[in-house]
Amino acid sequence: MVCVCVCVCVCVCAGCALCSRSDNDPVHFGEKVTLKQHKLTIHYFCLLTSSGVYQRGGEDEGVFGFLVDDIKQEVRRSSRLTCSVCKKKGASVGCNVSSCRRKVHFPCGRKQGFISQFSGLFPSYCRDHSPAQSLCVSSDLSLPQSCSVCLDSLEPVLSHAVLKCPACHASWFHRDCVQRQAHSAGLFFFRCTLCNNKESFQEEMLRMGIFIPERDASWELEANAFAELLEVYQRCDAHTCLCNNGRTHSAKTGWFEVIRCRLCGSRGTHRKCSGLLVDTRDWACLDCTHATDGKGTVPASGPIRQNKLQISIFVTGCAPSPFRFTDGQQTFPSCLGGGGGGDDDAARRYFLKLLVQQIQNSAVFEGPDGSKNLALDSQALREDLYFDVGCLLALSLVHGGPPVGFFSPALYQCLFNFPHNTALTVTHMTPDTHFTRQIAAAGSLEDLKEAMAASWEYLELAGCNRPISSLQERGALVEDLVGFTMITRMQLPLQRFREGLRTLGVFDQVQLFPSVFSRVFCEPADQLTAQDVGRLFAVGFSPQDERQDREAPVVTFWRHFLMECEGKGRRVRAASPCRTSFTSPREAAGLLPPPSLSFLHPLGAGGGGGRRDEGLFPQSEPGSHHLLLPVTSSYQAFKNSMEQAVSHRAHLLPAER
Repeated sequence: MVCVCVCVCVCVCAGCALCSRSDNDPVHFGEKVTLKQHKLTIHYFCLLTSSGVYQRGGEDEGVFGFLVDDIKQEVRRSSRLTCSVCKKKGASVGCNVSSCRRKVHFPCGRKQGFISQFSGLFPSYCRDHSPAQSLCVSSDLSLPQSCSVCLDSLEPVLSHAVLKCPACHASWFHRDCVQRQAHSAGLFFFRCTLCNNKESFQEEMLRMGIFIPERDASWELEANAFAELLEVYQRCDAHTCLCNNGRTHSAKTGWFEVIRCRLCGSRGTHRKCSGLLVDTRDWACLDCTHATDGKGTVPASGPIRQNKLQISIFVTGCAPSPFRFTDGQQTFPSCLGGGGGGDDDAARRYFLKLLVQQIQNSAVFEGPDGSKNLALDSQALREDLYFDVGCLLALSLVHGGPPVGFFSPALYQCLFNFPHNTALTVTHMTPDTHFTRQIAAAGSLEDLKEAMAASWEYLELAGCNRPISSLQERGALVEDLVGFTMITRMQLPLQRFREGLRTLGVFDQVQLFPSVFSRVFCEPADQLTAQDVGRLFAVGFSPQDERQDREAPVVTFWRHFLMECEGKGRRVRAASPCRTSFTSPREAAGLLPPPSLSFLHPLGAGGGGGRRDEGLFPQSEPGSHHLLLPVTSSYQAFKNSMEQAVSHRAHLLPAER
């Protein structure tokens, strides 16, 4: 056995000893290895797939375990064989089916549909005998029209060039794209881009001839790629810094050593600047103190990161007692570990409601209320707010918060690839925020060229600054601009947002049932009407005839009140103090137990005394979707009672009794 010290280098000009090509493409041909002392250059994939050579050495011998003498022997063997594609000598790759006589160079075979499996004995198969994928999806499911890796269009027909994920069947991709992904991600990170499946996905890709390098991801191997994680915060954030050397100066000890917040670690101060003792090591910044010390209050409009600390404490019950927060008008307790009563549940849900409202208005979103797209914000990227917002929304949904409801259909499609086969158009873009609409609205070739000239820098960045000779080319230009604006340039924000939504498995669940969850993230198109709500609640009259006579007009009052709210443009669900979260008839139909109505009579109503309308308010029974309406003598009294209850519910969920 020959042990050779291999000097591996990239050789641009030297041709491979097996395929004679000088290409240096590690993705498609593997590493190009040169043995200077033997004047031998070879592609790794050509070596792996050659029929007459085997790894007889250790990993540190020869070329990745292939001994030099064996390689030379294989070169001599293949030099007598003719490639069935290019008709030249040196065909080292043969079909693994014994009855098939096709032999090719590895690059030639790749062009002609040969599949080489990079596992076991590394067999190769010609186009006629190669493994294939089957559709295996029901006919009512629509097929994707774009590659889930590069997002470019593809023909949804399984072939050598087009593959699909065996787990979700919704992720289709070009062979070249998935091979590049495998080369970059490596064995530990290579998985389906949509369903995140790893085991069956890798097994199927190996079967279909995708090479998966047994190494870490390329981004993990970069020198000092994560050096910033080793950095610590070294800046004084006191209102007035007393250090003559500036806020970034930190002595090793003493008054002007920067100490960091013990809770968040993202704020610092010199001891002297905050009036601390010279040996103080335990210090918390103002934001963390307000959130945890039980004395201060945190306004609902505070920063997103601050709310992340609040919600993590709030939903786990780990805050020091008593911990309180406020929206400026009403203060709510958080004693989740104490008794688990209804007040705690109401306070938590109200907190999550405020949080979702603040997230909707944060810098990471843009667009009108109820139809938000992701905004590209450099500071949000630096602070990783896209991940934080996704994490907070996932936590809110899991812990009983309100439906998100403000995603635009385009944002939901970019995140979860639903609905399938729907191309993004200029109408999906945020209104009045981009010049693409001007290009789409151009009525003549001159107007189109003028709009392009005014925004040539952005067109250059998007790769769309091309000469236009007719107005018919406007459609393709707009399509390219929409794709770049909403997908290509937003890849990093979308990726970090998805990672945040993976918290507690939320993203994976949405991927399984995207049509169902679309009503959670997007505002439903079919809003409840007054008539829907009127039919939804089953009326339960009292058994006594005298009470039924007083209850019958109240039903009319109730329906008239709903119609009046709808006429004023209010959401009908806000007119009901009942604690329900449905927003559409489809959601309401699935409620268990079904919503019902009964009546709340004034004390002494049957005793012959005078009727009292004051002091009666609608009430709801927790968890039962049951609403008690006040029995009043007039519609005006009923309306006053309902409006006061609705106004109170806007600030605090109704008390549970």
